[in-house]
Amino acid sequence: MIVAIDGGNSKTEVLVVSRDGEVLGESRGPGASPQRVGVDGCVAALEDLVLTALHSAGLPTERPFALHTTAYLAGLDFPREEDALRTVLAARGWSSTLAVGNDVLALLRAGTTDGTGVAVVCGAGINGAGVGPDGRSYRFPALGKVSGDWGGGYRLGEEALWWAVRAEDGRGPRTALQSAVANYFGAATLLDVVQGLHFHEIDAASIHGLCPLLFEVAAAGDEVAQEVVTRFTEEVSLLVAVILRRLELTSATPEIVLGGGVLTGVGSPVIAEIERRCLKVAPRAQVRVVDVNPVVGAALFGLDFLNTPAAAKAALKAATQRG
Repeated sequence: MIVAIDGGNSKTEVLVVSRDGEVLGESRGPGASPQRVGVDGCVAALEDLVLTALHSAGLPTERPFALHTTAYLAGLDFPREEDALRTVLAARGWSSTLAVGNDVLALLRAGTTDGTGVAVVCGAGINGAGVGPDGRSYRFPALGKVSGDWGGGYRLGEEALWWAVRAEDGRGPRTALQSAVANYFGAATLLDVVQGLHFHEIDAASIHGLCPLLFEVAAAGDEVAQEVVTRFTEEVSLLVAVILRRLELTSATPEIVLGGGVLTGVGSPVIAEIERRCLKVAPRAQVRVVDVNPVVGAALFGLDFLNTPAAAKAALKAATQRG
């Protein structure tokens, strides 16, 4: 068996998969990035989810749990972070072999034919990665503003709040975001929202929920919201373009995969604009929104490692396809 894990900033998923691609057990829990809860806390949370998945399948929980483990998590942005997690995971004795990596790679494997191409994930944060047919890879640190990032669900929510506040106090243009954001928080004014956040009477994490609201207001024709969405499409397309050029894929036929809670929920017009921009850089590229959860990519990496037949991988994707 394979234990496959995908963990973002907000959720973690586990699959227990047989060599022939059958999903035997699964579980889901909150985000457990080692950057947020520490390596030991991360591994403890992951083990609870793995045991839950094994129990759900009626499988034994004696160690080793499986032949191979794949763990792809947000927060593994540098080799030293991968090494630290690998060491602690290996000590748990889940399996005889183990692979770890950043979660954007699981998205890439989930959405492409063979794990080569480009992937951009946008959930709480934003990141991009690519792997060329020659094995070369390129990705970004994805540490937020300090590493040059713009985007991610939380940042987009902040933009919606920022423009709404400035519309109310007169520093910015009029925008429908003003009333929409106030209504979202159930407040009479944005000043009430600001005070609530300042005095911790409103959970700052709720700002993330403004992200889908931003896209709704933009789709209704609000110019301020549309400008933010345009910048977002530019940023996603820029991540793709840089990777395509670094890996010399602009004249090839690369697969470009978009995933994460934001990109899977923005709607077809935004995706079409991202596709248009990507095709200006690589005219023969194939752009798609991923149709399986990234944890499937982690499982596919495991099947790749075990050299299983293509039929097993096709069975796994067919069984886990959304919709």
